[in-house]
Amino acid sequence: MNSLEIRALSNDAKTRGMLAGLLIETVAAGGSVSFLHPLSPDAAHAFWRKSLDAAARGERAVLGAWDGETLVGTVTLLLDCPPNQPHRAEIAKLMTRLDYRGKGIATGLMRAAEDFAVEKGRTLLVLDTAREEGAAGLYQKLGFTLTGEIPDYALKPHGGLTGTLIYWKRIGKDR
Repeated sequence: MNSLEIRALSNDAKTRGMLAGLLIETVAAGGSVSFLHPLSPDAAHAFWRKSLDAAARGERAVLGAWDGETLVGTVTLLLDCPPNQPHRAEIAKLMTRLDYRGKGIATGLMRAAEDFAVEKGRTLLVLDTAREEGAAGLYQKLGFTLTGEIPDYALKPHGGLTGTLIYWKRIGKDR
């Protein structure tokens, strides 16, 4: 693996294609990222087009981890919160290519998302993850606090229900 670079992603066809491939791979492997298997390329491309358009408007940040010219992971930071919540952001769509898992990609993406949130004046991060096969261990290792579980929250990509775990973390100088 070359040196890893994490940066905000651009809304171009090549990047959207790599993001769509990553999303399809993640869902096919059972990743609970709001989609069901099989996920069509058209649906994956449409999701990323909409997401990157929102990033261009400042409503979110879509960060990517690059190994050379290969996009190996992504995380989204949702910034468009209600007027009474300008101090928080939400982590979403943390994904790492299967052949790059266990190499610190997700940790690097989460740290970059936290730094970005702090730059935007946010002091609280929230997220949720599937109870089964989610990234709870990673989030706890990164200092997130478990609030609780909502049972039967979502369908798993290959069917059946799973609960979701809700986490939070204070960030920035006020933590």
